[in-house]
Amino acid sequence: MIKIQPEKGKLLIAEPALTGDVSFSRSVVLLAEHNCDGSVGFILNKPLEYTINDLVSEISASFQVFNGGPVEQDNLYFIHKVPNLIDNSIEISDGIYWGGDFEKIVQLINSDLISEDDIRFFLGYTGWESLQLDKELTSKSWVIVPNEYESDIIQKKPDAFWKEKMVELGGDYLLFSNTPENPSLN
Repeated sequence: MIKIQPEKGKLLIAEPALTGDVSFSRSVVLLAEHNCDGSVGFILNKPLEYTINDLVSEISASFQVFNGGPVEQDNLYFIHKVPNLIDNSIEISDGIYWGGDFEKIVQLINSDLISEDDIRFFLGYTGWESLQLDKELTSKSWVIVPNEYESDIIQKKPDAFWKEKMVELGGDYLLFSNTPENPSLN
């Protein structure tokens, strides 16, 4: 198997050995940044019980909010695919952008110019200090895969995302694709 290096835009798939880790068990993380200072990502498959209008009363839409990771969970973050509408966006890769003018986002959502297929909101993010992610990769906590969904990853349904990735990885990972989240309940 070719070892893919971490870089922004790639996906981190939690190894089955992370079962029991409250934050990362069965996680699929989009790397939004990776450099010598560290890494930042967002967990794509951990929806919360909140919608965006629960957190931002000025927004009249009820877009799902996701647990982005254990860092700064009192802050709202977002990725999107409409940089032409949102000033100050930072390109992650493949048509996916991070951040931008939040007041503009409120206006665009309330005017129905941005849909839930265009943007995904997160409470918190996943962060690694310099070389921390490399150590976790060496200890086989994560598998790195390309993001073949490109900007359509925003529309990816979270329910079976990790399981799908286990099936795609094949081999021994197939065994884990059908195991319950808590194996002791098996």
